Amino acid sequence: MRENEPGGRVKGMSRDELLELPAAVDLDTGNRALGFGRSKGYELAKRGLYPCKVLRLGNAYRVVTADLLSLLGLAA
Repeated sequence: MRENEPGGRVKGMSRDELLELPAAVDLDTGNRALGFGRSKGYELAKRGLYPCKVLRLGNAYRVVTADLLSLLGLAA
């Protein structure tokens, strides 16, 4: 994992980190991969506007890693 930037902002993820992700990840991980803040990512997910497929499982959101990688141009 990467360290936080000065000011508490979290850096994005490296290519290697992205390729090691499981089939679905929590919304915070998806947000980090896309460079979204927590509030923005949750707002987009709630409105159905997240840029890749998001599953709603009870109260939790899960981002489909294959869609995330495709969006980032890293699909196998």
